[in-house]
Amino acid sequence: MKRSKRLAVLMEILKDGTVHRAEDLALKTKVSVRTIYRDMETMIASGVPIEGERGLGYMAKAVITLPPLNLTHEELEALHLGLVAISTSMDAELGAAATSLSAKLEDALPETSDGPSESFGFAVYPFEDGAIGLAHLNTLRAAVRARQRLRISLAGQPAQDLRPLKIDYWGRMWTLIAYSETQNRFATIRVDLITDISVLPGLFVDEPGMRLADYMALNSATKTL
Repeated sequence: MKRSKRLAVLMEILKDGTVHRAEDLALKTKVSVRTIYRDMETMIASGVPIEGERGLGYMAKAVITLPPLNLTHEELEALHLGLVAISTSMDAELGAAATSLSAKLEDALPETSDGPSESFGFAVYPFEDGAIGLAHLNTLRAAVRARQRLRISLAGQPAQDLRPLKIDYWGRMWTLIAYSETQNRFATIRVDLITDISVLPGLFVDEPGMRLADYMALNSATKTL
């Protein structure tokens, strides 16, 4: 049983209002007692209202639960943007709630056959990278739509002229896929590392070897090697 599904099963068991021993939970989910202890610690740290401790058992207090939701990539990004805005506010209680909600989302997101999903846990810190990258997103989005050439500077690196092709969202982190006219190759740039953006005169047109489709084909070929 994948961890995200196991945590959901444990929550369903615990919210019946009775105390459950770790040994019984381990049998029901087919894992070790030590794994149950770790799961309980994770859920409590994520803000799930669970009472209990090792040797005594666990139960969930009254909690608001939501039915399963199917989120699009854009909806997940919008949710993250809201958490970033709240986490950087002056209200400490709301900031803590945003961090807790982020952890719950992280546990709820699906896992892939290659391992746990990276969707909400990719960045080093829950909100720091996302907050830094927010300042550049509007400019980058507009440039991608308009095919506007940009000059971008990264910390400690010389500026380079780019053809912005796509913005990818990895959960707490945005990356820009672009063709670097300066280096004559494709580049993937972390948006939170950008220190300066200048809009260059003139738009670019699709040219063989410089298009997003070329990047995708190249990336696909590399993975199969």
